[in-house]
Amino acid sequence: MGLDKHGIAKRIAKEVKNGMYVNLGIGIPTLVANYIPEGIEVVLQSENGLLGMGPFPTEDQVDADLINAGKQTITTLPGSAIFNSADSFAMIRGEHVDLTILGAMEVSEDGDIANWKIPGKMVKGMGGAMDLVASAKNIIVAMQHTARDGSSKLLKKCSLPITGVRCVKKIVTDLAVLEVVEGGFKLLERAPGVSVEEIKTATEGNLIVKGEVPEIEV
Repeated sequence: MGLDKHGIAKRIAKEVKNGMYVNLGIGIPTLVANYIPEGIEVVLQSENGLLGMGPFPTEDQVDADLINAGKQTITTLPGSAIFNSADSFAMIRGEHVDLTILGAMEVSEDGDIANWKIPGKMVKGMGGAMDLVASAKNIIVAMQHTARDGSSKLLKKCSLPITGVRCVKKIVTDLAVLEVVEGGFKLLERAPGVSVEEIKTATEGNLIVKGEVPEIEV
């Protein structure tokens, strides 16, 4: 069965701890803002110059001047701050972000990430991805386990241009939660209705399975 993008975001939200400064990348990671557990106080950072993002706005809350790095409209929380992107990147490069949640096209079993360019396709630039993966204390990737043709995105080696080397700590896909450890991807949890064998088939990189693997609770 697997998780949809909201299920992936809900599961990643459980990794967010009280007091963290968290950067949310473009795509599925932005949804994490909607699922921060009650009682957990975190400060969400957007690389375009904002601290204190709230959930996505309802129709009557939309303010076209308030956007995240993916140009989606957002809300701000009491005490939020808006500043220029130079200050934002000084915060990132100064290692003041505790957790970065990013999307990816590929992740290798060594923790390398490719998430910015497909050769032959025009892109506007890398954005903040390289700064984030070089400076973050902890990186969690939200992604689909396989491509549309069924090929794995969790590989022995990335085939696309690398964004960062040996930086990914954990991955949450539509099929599983995995930790990057010495020797490969350690399977921590499996999506509801998904078997360990299905995950093995969908993973090109070395999959490490130890004991009974519980289902993801979302």
